[in-house]
Amino acid sequence: MALQLVVCSLLCLSCWVSFYFILCKVNGSRSYEWNCRLVTLVHGILAVCITAYIGYVDGPWPFTHPGTKNTPLQISAMVVSLGYFIFDMAWCVYFRTEGPVMLAHHTMSILGILLTLWLGESGIESCAVLFGSEITNPLLQARWFLKQTGHYRSLLGDVVDVLFVLLFVVMRIFVGGTMLYCELISPRPRFFIKCGGVAMYALSWVFMVDIVRFAMRKTKSWHKQQRELETIAANGHEGKKD
Repeated sequence: MALQLVVCSLLCLSCWVSFYFILCKVNGSRSYEWNCRLVTLVHGILAVCITAYIGYVDGPWPFTHPGTKNTPLQISAMVVSLGYFIFDMAWCVYFRTEGPVMLAHHTMSILGILLTLWLGESGIESCAVLFGSEITNPLLQARWFLKQTGHYRSLLGDVVDVLFVLLFVVMRIFVGGTMLYCELISPRPRFFIKCGGVAMYALSWVFMVDIVRFAMRKTKSWHKQQRELETIAANGHEGKKD
């Protein structure tokens, strides 16, 4: 079983790497980061779809059944994401594009998935964490692509920012906090799994600090734009009077 998991993980890693190089070949005019973010976007959508099905359809419910044995579908989802995280971690280290917080997130994600696969249990919690962390990923990538194409300062850019902040707060902080509470009070999950859950939730709060700062800057920018529009409208109205 262990050998099979290693082979499947290496196969998934090879698929993500191959997908990246294919994109680089097809999108030769785009930067390496553009193509890497396309890979990230595809993984985010794929991971959310699989883990949503696991949590809401296939089961069990992560809030009531933490620490249960891994199912084949849970293992598949974790192996696919493990291959992606290893690829993205290597890419970020090679190109030096991310800071210590994001690298710590990738490291904990890799170690958490490896531990869950090795123990053969708590796969439902890992899939729930994957769902909660990846559900904001498409919005984050959309924000970057909008910036690169010059469409960020628009209504669409504002909508993406608002949805990202709301989803992050709801999923990472409130739902994630509830999930961690259920994990900690349950006697089934191993101690190391609980420690991993605490670490991931603490990291979410580190991200939350940056998001609060971003939201404050965004709000000030909106107020400034509103005042400028009001000034322009007032001046225009006075001009018509004359």
